[in-house]
Amino acid sequence: MNISFEGKVALVTGAASGLGLAAAKAFAESGASVALADWNENAARAAADELNARGHKAIGIRCNVADDAEVEAMVSRTVETFGRLDAAYNNAGVQNVLAETADTTREDYDRVMGVNLQGVWSCMKFELQHMRKQASGAIVNCSSLGGLVGGAERGIYHAAKHGIHGFTKSAALEYGTRGIRVNAICPGLIWTPMVDQMVTDGQGDALKAMEKSIPMGRVGRPEEIANAVLWLCSDAASYVTGQSISVDGGFVMR
Repeated sequence: MNISFEGKVALVTGAASGLGLAAAKAFAESGASVALADWNENAARAAADELNARGHKAIGIRCNVADDAEVEAMVSRTVETFGRLDAAYNNAGVQNVLAETADTTREDYDRVMGVNLQGVWSCMKFELQHMRKQASGAIVNCSSLGGLVGGAERGIYHAAKHGIHGFTKSAALEYGTRGIRVNAICPGLIWTPMVDQMVTDGQGDALKAMEKSIPMGRVGRPEEIANAVLWLCSDAASYVTGQSISVDGGFVMR
């Protein structure tokens, strides 16, 4: 199956590295014009410049998804530059500071919820405003295995990722008859800069234990998440909405 986004426009948050960068590259290589958004403006622009140098159409945008004004500006600039918005991958996310529930802080709660849950809500809000004018579009929200199971010392992160499913299903119900599909993806253990940081922070043993629980016996690649995102945003998934798809090597079967 050849998935093409020729003549279409995609927006990816958290696009300067990891899963977001892999998805942005995949969209561009499939023919889409791509807006790469990230709080790290220089990295987002550098990634966009690299895509442009390869003959693709891309722009880099600074956006802290926890700031509604920046999210609105991000979506508006994408539409102003490319004329429309066909696909969005709301990928930006952060990890919580490991702590038992009794020891978590309001500061960390607000930080993680602001990016991981409020950020997804804000992105959908402004993306949908444009998509409903077109009566078309597809959104994929990035949840996690942490949105399906619990995790000791990770309550804030898991709560935010669980919440994404509620937003996804509700929006899918609201826009199902208006040509817009909304789904979520739940990546498993994927080697990204975020996982590298977890190893640096002393979580390497926990990650190794998790890897042993993966039925396929290996860690995933960012490109494998990108492939699933593109499929969900493409016409090949035209009858799929309100779903949460695990791409995890079978981990949640345990």
